Amino acid sequence: MSGRQLRVERQTRASRVGVPAAIIILAIAVSLPLWGSSNLMKTGVTFLTLVALAQMWNLLAGYAGLLSVGQQAFVGIGAYGVWALAEKGGVHPFVAVPIAGLIAAAFALPTAGLTFRLRGGYFAVGTWVVAEVFRLLVINIAWLGGGSGGSITSVGRIARDTREAAVYWLALGVAVGAVVLVYLILRSKGGLALASIRDDQTAAAGLGVNTVRSKLWVYVLSAFGCGTTGAVIYLNLLTVQPEGAFSLNWSALMIFTVVIGGVGTIEGPILGALIFFGLQQVLSDYGSWYLVLIGTIAATSAVFAKQGLWGILNRRWTLELFPVRRRVDLDSDADPPATEPDAQPTDRPKGSASAPSEDG
Repeated sequence: MSGRQLRVERQTRASRVGVPAAIIILAIAVSLPLWGSSNLMKTGVTFLTLVALAQMWNLLAGYAGLLSVGQQAFVGIGAYGVWALAEKGGVHPFVAVPIAGLIAAAFALPTAGLTFRLRGGYFAVGTWVVAEVFRLLVINIAWLGGGSGGSITSVGRIARDTREAAVYWLALGVAVGAVVLVYLILRSKGGLALASIRDDQTAAAGLGVNTVRSKLWVYVLSAFGCGTTGAVIYLNLLTVQPEGAFSLNWSALMIFTVVIGGVGTIEGPILGALIFFGLQQVLSDYGSWYLVLIGTIAATSAVFAKQGLWGILNRRWTLELFPVRRRVDLDSDADPPATEPDAQPTDRPKGSASAPSEDG
């Protein structure tokens, strides 16, 4: 007799290998301020914040179907939030980072009330218009420094080595936190609701999914992530200006990174960030040709690799470092009995049980 047992699997072969590799990489990244140079830490902050921003945009577009081109609004609010808290409110600049993220999330609520009335391309344009409104408001508020912005002098009073290490660790925490947060969301019922809304909002509503509430909380959560990341970025730059903080370039970076790597995957934005960052380091001296090449790569990927580079790799080698789906395996605790060499075929229908013969 052979027995069979159902087993639910959450891990994949790639994830089993990836976990120890990720622990090693994370340990090296955490120790970077102990052995790395100042330039290396600043470069690390740039890369890590790009990963965090890409994950937040992918959470919106890749899983909730909200194609926003106005996420720079929350990057700018986070930047000005940390500046105002540190310079005007006397809050320690490092403590002000998560508070700036909460301020961005608070501004996302009325923003959602306006933009959620729109659909598709109108929603994308609406988010950009709202971001422009925030930029113009900041320019016309003298208390925030107007068009010239301001410097985060309170950070400059901290010892340089301590400041650079702390900002780097904040960037690392934001990047790792963004990846873990998206992963946990996708493993939850809320992640299933987001996927159903992305695939067919009408059908999702018919199945009982509260589409407005689901989109609202993910929009606010993404705003918090972008705001927190923006605060870290400008702690690294030490100077905040409205033209830079609310620049459309932030959304362009997020979109490019996710499109190149792969929309709707956790691994895609990480791969896209690696590719973009590598191209930026190698080709930034070529001026406008660098931008032309970046645009060409993005357009080519959108046309010929709609699932991104990670989608191509996943189809070829079935790689899934962050599995969120359950797999059911049918295992047997014993090998099936071997067929005797002299066994004769019978005329029984397929699937019918056969009684053992008395003479073996």
